Amino acid sequence: MIRVMLPAHLRILARVEGEVHLDVQGLATQRSVLDALESRYPMLRGTMRDHVTQQRRPYVRFFACEQDLSHELPDAPLPDEVATAAEPFLVVGAMAGG
Repeated sequence: MIRVMLPAHLRILARVEGEVHLDVQGLATQRSVLDALESRYPMLRGTMRDHVTQQRRPYVRFFACEQDLSHELPDAPLPDEVATAAEPFLVVGAMAGG
C-alpha cells in the first residue's frame, strides 16, 4: 500500500478526504503511483501530468521523506519508507508570483 497526500483542490476534485491509500503493483515509482491514482480517480487524469507526454505539470511538485522528487526520473524507485507506507508520497501545488 502507498499513502498519497493530495493538495486540497485535487482532493475536492477526486471527492476524497485526507490521505489516499493505493495498491501499486510491482516497484513503487512516481509513474506507478500516478498510474494507480489516475486509474482509481479518473477525474485526476491530466491534472498532475500531461495527457500525451506524461510529463509533470509545471506547477505540480512531488515530495517524499523531505526530498523534492519532482525532477527524478518517473521510473526511479521511491524511497523504501514510501513503498512500505511509513511515509506518504506528497503531491504539492507549487506557487509562483511576487
